[in-house]
Amino acid sequence: MHSHHEQIDGMGYPLGLKGDQIPLIARVISVADCFDAMTTKRPYQDPIPIDAVLGHIRSLAGRKYDEGAVDALIRGVKTGRIIPHSAT
Repeated sequence: MHSHHEQIDGMGYPLGLKGDQIPLIARVISVADCFDAMTTKRPYQDPIPIDAVLGHIRSLAGRKYDEGAVDALIRGVKTGRIIPHSAT
């Protein structure tokens, strides 16, 4: 959890780690955390449509998010192995 706000381009925090310096589990959690935040009803925000969520996350692959983690998320959603809260 300590590193899940790090970004692939090195612009994250707390240490400014970049690319493979970020532990794989933190790169996966970062994508999952964003997906969950955008697809779950919050006091300040309704769930965002899934296609918009995936498009937004995909647009940040390679800069903010690990491309492999993003690809895995998209495959999981498309195959029905990952079901957003908003779809339940």
